[in-house]
Amino acid sequence: MLEELNVRNYALVDNISVSFEGGLNILTGETGAGKSIIVGALSFLLGAKTDSAVIRTGSDEASVSAVVSVSPDNSDVLDWLAGRDIAIEDRRIIVRRNIKTSGRSSIYIQDVPVSRTDLEHCMGLLFDLHGQHSHESLLHKEAHRKYLDRFAGIEEEAAEFNGLFMNLAEKKKTLETSAANERDRDARLEILRYSIEEIDNAALKSGESRVLEMESKRLASFEKLAGYTNAAAAALFEDEPSVLSLSRRIKASLENAAAIDGDLAARQQRMADLYYEAEDMAEEVRAYRDALHYEPGRLEEVEERLALLYRLRKKYGKGADEDAILAYRAEAEAEIDALSNAGENRDRLGAEIALLEKDLVGRAQAMSVKRRDGAAKLGERISAILKSLGMPNARFAVGINPRGQAEGQRTIGPWGAEDVEFLISANAGEPLKDLSRIASGGELSRVMLAIKTVLAGADTQETLVFDEIDTGIGGEVALAVGDYLKKIGGIKQIFCVTHLASIAVRADNHLKVEKKTGGGRTTTVISVLAGVTRRGEIARMLAGDAGGAAALAHADELLGKYK
Repeated sequence: MLEELNVRNYALVDNISVSFEGGLNILTGETGAGKSIIVGALSFLLGAKTDSAVIRTGSDEASVSAVVSVSPDNSDVLDWLAGRDIAIEDRRIIVRRNIKTSGRSSIYIQDVPVSRTDLEHCMGLLFDLHGQHSHESLLHKEAHRKYLDRFAGIEEEAAEFNGLFMNLAEKKKTLETSAANERDRDARLEILRYSIEEIDNAALKSGESRVLEMESKRLASFEKLAGYTNAAAAALFEDEPSVLSLSRRIKASLENAAAIDGDLAARQQRMADLYYEAEDMAEEVRAYRDALHYEPGRLEEVEERLALLYRLRKKYGKGADEDAILAYRAEAEAEIDALSNAGENRDRLGAEIALLEKDLVGRAQAMSVKRRDGAAKLGERISAILKSLGMPNARFAVGINPRGQAEGQRTIGPWGAEDVEFLISANAGEPLKDLSRIASGGELSRVMLAIKTVLAGADTQETLVFDEIDTGIGGEVALAVGDYLKKIGGIKQIFCVTHLASIAVRADNHLKVEKKTGGGRTTTVISVLAGVTRRGEIARMLAGDAGGAAALAHADELLGKYK
């Protein structure tokens, strides 16, 4: 539900911020006051394509933002947000979109940047906007199937069917790949077995390259290493004086001095620690020097081993270490097992596909029966509602079109054995046509109003926006439209732009859009009406005179009747 809308530097709007309520929100105002601008700003926020022409003259940037609450039952939106790591706070999201004169645009849901396509998809799960320039979901045939399935009570059944169909498609793809691989199976097995044999013959050890590289470095500079080690040993314990003998002498002297002056005790202990550390170091250097030996031919062996390991790493380990080569070996062994059992696996997979196809045929037939039954009932109910909405000769039907046949059987698609299409004849004597061929935005809005009336409790979209719904109607038809809007407003949040007082009096929240001039600029503003101001607006809509006694009396009558 839209709780708050903020518009800045959009068309004639300077800066407005308005709060909305649940139920029926009505926008009224004089012709040209800017009602379409408000709808346009909302459409901009819902992801409509636009350009920098919408920016208010003299400004560098236009921006629209909103606070939108999300029902905990709207799993489609919650899953979409969770899939993009967008956190919802207090069941609300903040949506922002701006556009600069350069044409560059930025869009955020919460503080996460998203694309216009993502914005349009997410907002499409929350809002449905109907009007001359809107992106009506009603024009998308996939939506027709969803509406029918929802009405027929098979939405979950269709979703389960779709999951099984996708599983079948994946199995068929796997089987086709397996058949194609069969031609190359023997050659592939030979390559894999050779690779495993080559790796096994190398008798690899994890981390072996690092150890050998260190040994190679030692052997290549053995004379220098031996010289440095002998020099260190001499200085530590062979020369006279040596580090060890000097530290022993200093340690003894400080022990005697500390016996006389206790203040030297700490220094004496530090020297003792140094002596014992020198003693340990001398022992380690002696052991290292004694272990040093040069083995003729060893350097050549190490270099050959390193060359082998390098070649195997490059060939099987993508340049990494021995662990990567061993991982490749495990994968090769698994592939050999799979290829060796390919025939058995294909037979099993073929049997699974046959069973799944049979199951899907049965499920598709069951859904077809329910869809045909639901289509007849939905067409009758919507046709009846359209007659009361000022389309007396309208005929609405739901087309159930089989997908065709292949090898003597009906083909099945991701959602069943048929395509669903909404059809309408708006005038007597005209054949049923695709909804997209309806010219009038007002007619299309009334079709959607009828559909939403029938499906009011089942739709996931929480907010509906109707623009031009009162085009070409009046009298009893306008009263009927008001009735239906009020009815849906009991379940959904509704926005409706109207020029008819008989619709406006049904509002739970009445807003007026008007132009104001000041400082040589024209600005569109919006205000919430209540009490006297609302009474005056209803009177203006009735007679063009907000202060006339007759108009005010008529306004009082309507407001009292539909309070």
